[in-house]
Amino acid sequence: MIPNSLLTEAIQSNIRFALSEDIGTGDVTALLIPAEQTATARVITREPMVLAGQPWVDALFQQVDPQVSVEWLVPEGTFLTANSAFLRLSGNARSLLTGERPALNFIQTLSGTATKVHELVGLLAGSKTQLLDTRKTLPCLRIAQKYAVGVGGGKNHRLGLFDAFLIKENHIMAAGSIGAAVRAARQIADDKPVEVEVENFIELDQALEAGADIIMLDNFSLDDMRKAVLHTAGRAKLEASGNITKDTLRVVADTGVDFISMGAITKDLQAIDLSMRFI
Repeated sequence: MIPNSLLTEAIQSNIRFALSEDIGTGDVTALLIPAEQTATARVITREPMVLAGQPWVDALFQQVDPQVSVEWLVPEGTFLTANSAFLRLSGNARSLLTGERPALNFIQTLSGTATKVHELVGLLAGSKTQLLDTRKTLPCLRIAQKYAVGVGGGKNHRLGLFDAFLIKENHIMAAGSIGAAVRAARQIADDKPVEVEVENFIELDQALEAGADIIMLDNFSLDDMRKAVLHTAGRAKLEASGNITKDTLRVVADTGVDFISMGAITKDLQAIDLSMRFI
């Protein structure tokens, strides 16, 4: 769950950067249009998608021109078929043209993320396993993409390095052992979840003995995942990670793990093809 304060801060930061890089010292092409001319435009998707990114577009046009009317034709999270209209914009023609590309960039990117997540979550239907994102996100769009993961039906792993412990091989080496690392984490912030990445059953037992909340099974075989689920017997949540694809997602879920984390849902992005036209 993304805190509202963090979400608001991310939206404003994203918009400032997007407008700065796109408009710079001014939109010279928009100057071709008479300053007083008004227009109405609609935005459609050229392909099926799950709509995500409305808060970014709302806030963006507030920055570009608060007089622009932003009318969403469907709610956030709606699945749309190809050639469906989902947004109507009305107001100063220059403002619509200036805000067009950064607005569509946010929608195409976040809807692309939400659409992929929606597809993968559908493959998990009927299982107890939840799909998690990772920190493998586009630079400066961490919160935006994790927001889109939620819209698509997935769950957020930690947002960053600040809200949960994830103890990996190098942390264990530096701390001396899994037990020492977990004990140190509890002393530093006992209210934050502690997860340990393990590569074999010896490390799994060490993580269980240390009292880890979540244990990540890194590149375990399907057979070893099943054994790990039986062995753990609910003493900790289990997360499968490493080289999991769309084709293997369901068989991994059927081992009984609680979570599957996939970096591909945010880093291997297929943006949605969108179009804005004056009407």
